[in-house]
Amino acid sequence: MRQAFHELTVSTRGRGLYDFTLEVGKWINANRFQDGLLTLHLRHTSASLLIQENADPDVRRDLEAFFKRLVPDGDALFIHTTEGDDDMAAHIRTTLTTVNVGIPVRHGQMALGTWQGIYLWEHRHHGHSRKVALHFIGE
Repeated sequence: MRQAFHELTVSTRGRGLYDFTLEVGKWINANRFQDGLLTLHLRHTSASLLIQENADPDVRRDLEAFFKRLVPDGDALFIHTTEGDDDMAAHIRTTLTTVNVGIPVRHGQMALGTWQGIYLWEHRHHGHSRKVALHFIGE
């Protein structure tokens, strides 16, 4: 049984979905992991992780449009606006999604579906350097 830890930095340019599937796959390949469980944890409270379709960019656009309607920036309900109108909205968007993702690894490959990719979803308007902790356990 092996365990390994790594941290990736995903740079964002502002609100949107950022695919970093290839970077995760390179880490798995470089370490020659075969079978096990990969856990990803985003170390932030105003962005999230998700596995989503990676073929049609309309999916990402529609997700953004839906969340814009569901959790609008600057809603009068929000008291926490220390970092701007998108501050509390970003925290709520993270609460409605997740900061942890588990992915099985089988025969050296992530067991993702044909059209699935790993995304960091930036919920703030300004760009950030987001840290994603990776933990593999297995063979």
